[in-house]
Parts: sequence; structure tokens; C-alpha cells
Amino acid sequence: MAQRISEKLRKTNETEISVKLNIDGTEERKIKTGIGLLDHMLDLFAYWGHFDLEVIVNWGDFNIDIHHTNEDVGIVLGQAFKEALGDKQGINRIGSASVPMEEVTATVTVDISGRGSFKLSKPPAVYPAPEEDKEGYAMKDAEHFFESFAKHLGMNLNIKVDLFSQDLHTNLEPIFKGLGIALDQATQIDPRRKGIPSTKGVID
Repeated sequence: MAQRISEKLRKTNETEISVKLNIDGTEERKIKTGIGLLDHMLDLFAYWGHFDLEVIVNWGDFNIDIHHTNEDVGIVLGQAFKEALGDKQGINRIGSASVPMEEVTATVTVDISGRGSFKLSKPPAVYPAPEEDKEGYAMKDAEHFFESFAKHLGMNLNIKVDLFSQDLHTNLEPIFKGLGIALDQATQIDPRRKGIPSTKGVID
């Protein structure tokens, strides 16, 4: 099987970000986005997905806020996965995982369909809204990251959380672990599959 690897560099007036990815990796990770909580979550994502992943933000407009960097990391990561998957021959395409952490359980379902979409199903408000972390990272930032990632990979990404904790870390950790596991499943090669996993014969 050909190596499923990608190297991407995105330079704008707001950020400069490089990503190196090996889908069939050994969990080698180097994550430096300048956003501590996002670093930790991407590290978990790569570990549970068995990906080799390097994400380096060379510079970002942090003097304004974290918004552009957070969004652009999602964009470049999605582009890297899309490039590494090529025409997607033989992949499972669909994956799902449920992961608990304390009182929170997150279920993540993905379909590498070529049609990027993102939906987070939030639970009833049992707790107050999750607090921001010390850098100002909030659930809305994570949602923006997932939306950018899904759109640029061409992935249908649905996330359901049964109960929110007030602690943002407790909510995000099972989501990112679940995303790694689900995307690992979806990107694995099924030897029974001949060709591209679509009755249309193509995934854009």
C-alpha cells in the first residue's frame, strides 16, 4: 500500500501553519499551536487515531485573539487528511466511537463522504455553560475548529454529548479521543472493498 502522507503549509496575513501527517503512523506527535488546550486535544486525537501528526503554528495574530489560529489549524488539518487519503480507494469511509470521561460521554460519528458538514447535539442544560479555559478557549471555539476540519476534509462529522460538565476539558477530551478512534476506523483499508467506497464510484 502506498504511503498515505501529506505535508501542508498555509500562509495568510493572519497565520502561518504547517502540518505533517501520516495516517498509518505510530502515534508520533509534535503539536505546537500556541493554544494550550488545543495542543492537548490534538495530541489525544493523534494518539487515539494512531496517526503521526505534527502541527506547528509558526505565527498567528494572537495580539487580536485565538480565533484565526484555531480556525486555520482546522482548515490545514482537514486539507492534510484529504490529500493523504487521495481517491479514498478501499477505505471503510465510516467510523463511530463513544468515549466517557467522568460524567460525560461523547459519541462521534464520521463519514468521509466528500460532503463536509458538522453537527454538535448538545444536552439539556443540566450544568451552567462550560467555562472558558485560562486562555479564553471556549466550546464555541472547539465547534468552529470541528466545522473547519470537517469542511476541508469533506467529512460528515456528528458529535453527541449526553451531559455537559461545567469543566471544558472534561467535555472536550472524550470528543477528541472519540474523533481519533472514529477517524482511524473510517480511514482503515478494508481488503474486501474493491475501489472507491461509494455506489457513485467517486468521492469528491
